[in-house]
Amino acid sequence: MITAQKAVPQALWRDRLALAAAEVCAGHTGRRESAAGLRDAVHLTRPGDHPGPAGAIFRQWSRAVAQPLSLAGLGKALEGVAAQSIARGLDAAGGTPVDRAAAAIEAMLMNNPRAEVAAVILGDAVLAKSLSWKHVLPLMSLALKSRDLRLRGEAFRVACHRAVVAGAGQAVPLAADLARAEVRLRSVAPKLRAKAATRAVEMFLSRDALAPSALTTFMSDRAARRLCDRLVTLGAVRELTGRETFRLYGV
Repeated sequence: MITAQKAVPQALWRDRLALAAAEVCAGHTGRRESAAGLRDAVHLTRPGDHPGPAGAIFRQWSRAVAQPLSLAGLGKALEGVAAQSIARGLDAAGGTPVDRAAAAIEAMLMNNPRAEVAAVILGDAVLAKSLSWKHVLPLMSLALKSRDLRLRGEAFRVACHRAVVAGAGQAVPLAADLARAEVRLRSVAPKLRAKAATRAVEMFLSRDALAPSALTTFMSDRAARRLCDRLVTLGAVRELTGRETFRLYGV
């Protein structure tokens, strides 16, 4: 399984998929938000400020995938969802892993029809646990449509199976792309003069996007900006916004 391949930067892969899942989930709540908008909402919001409804969805997903799968970790990501509801989903038994995930989603939506985001995060968590994965991997959530979430019973189960296949069709090529990107980034790392460059490289290999300010806990603001621009020049990372200010960078 790709989830066990060391060549793939696992944390980055999960976070990039979390962004894609958040974009889909924003649509479930009636919001059309682009990946660029979601990045801005999360990365350009001051600590302690609310990132807005769509940004909050991305933040939920990022928290869900960042730590090893656990009831406590999901509880922090799924704010407002009772621990008992999460535990019931994770403890589901019988059927295939997709069947269990579908049952967990359906059960949550029956109790709260507006909990679409929490339901699909829980669904992918149940799928991961059933497959003995250590982390939640956004997969089914990448392809479940809003109309699918209104289905019930066998029709919904079939929709979930279909979504897993479609989600894997997105996740697997992305994993291959990021594996190549990791090789490229590590190959240019020796050319970087900044003393904290190694730490910065590891951060780029674990997060979908970074503002230069995210690096200022261990280097100056000027050094962080110069490092980001240097990595762009070397072809190791991309500037993601196309702006002259408030820039974000990622592999």
